[in-house]
Amino acid sequence: MKPIHLLFALGLALAAAQAPHAQGSWPERPVHIVVPQPPGGPSDIVLRSAIEKMQPILKQPLIVDNKPGAAGNLGAIEVARAAPDGQTWLWTTDTLLTVNPNVYPKLGFKPEDLVPVMRASAFSQTLVCNPGLGLKTVADLVRRAKSRPMSYASGGAGSPGHLSSELFKNVAGIEMTHIPYKGPAPAMQDVMGGQVDCGFLAGPTVLPQVRAGKLVALAVSGAQRSPLLPDVPTVAEAGYPRFDATFSLVLFAPKGTPKPIVDTMFKALDAALKDPGVAERLRQSDQAVVADSPGDSAARLAADARTWGAVVKRIGLQLD
Repeated sequence: MKPIHLLFALGLALAAAQAPHAQGSWPERPVHIVVPQPPGGPSDIVLRSAIEKMQPILKQPLIVDNKPGAAGNLGAIEVARAAPDGQTWLWTTDTLLTVNPNVYPKLGFKPEDLVPVMRASAFSQTLVCNPGLGLKTVADLVRRAKSRPMSYASGGAGSPGHLSSELFKNVAGIEMTHIPYKGPAPAMQDVMGGQVDCGFLAGPTVLPQVRAGKLVALAVSGAQRSPLLPDVPTVAEAGYPRFDATFSLVLFAPKGTPKPIVDTMFKALDAALKDPGVAERLRQSDQAVVADSPGDSAARLAADARTWGAVVKRIGLQLD
């Protein structure tokens, strides 16, 4: 073997021998997790609870970087462009990858540059109506919508509540006028005030008002009942068996992040989610632990992208 070829072969062997060690020692410095939503929201709170249990496992600080803006796209751009070395991750709702590519012509990043590590939790939207309407069930709402004009509120165009409502309208064969708001809280206020009839809104936002009798909960959008509203059926149980508008919190890594690093991060997050205190924090924010593998997470995201892509196309939703 020629000297230069020998040196090249030795170099490859040395790199191969050193790579597992380098990855096995990860992390050697603080790790950043980008959250493309403002601090204090349900996703942010859940992550910070999990981090408390993950740091002793990883033996390095985990730093939350809140980077809100452009429906999560700004934070996604940063992570998609980050070095795939395990130092930068993305924690966000699944709609960033299942909805945004369908509604934003200029994302600023390629969806394939973000790889799902874990679909960590699942959550639904709660269908609530103004008590003055006298509606008690989903069937009541459908009958009313077929006999007179009705409206629904959402936390904004392209939000989980908007998508859930449009999917429901389609399967139920009804029409309702969409009134978008800047978040579920102002939407809820106008449903309570009677300016809007109903809405699929975030469970933690509406639950206190449901318990106080200021809103009536007819159903939840996901495949499972809410642990906080165990007596409220799913839309599927209420007569539309194929309906499932479940949303998720997902951990993503930049494409090309080494598998040993992904595996280490997955195991740390999985252990944190199994902690009773973290699981209870999730439950109190109307979420359930899922902890799907990377492969299962990717498959679910692909299926949900098809569902929401069809909804977006049907209603012609485009955002700047």
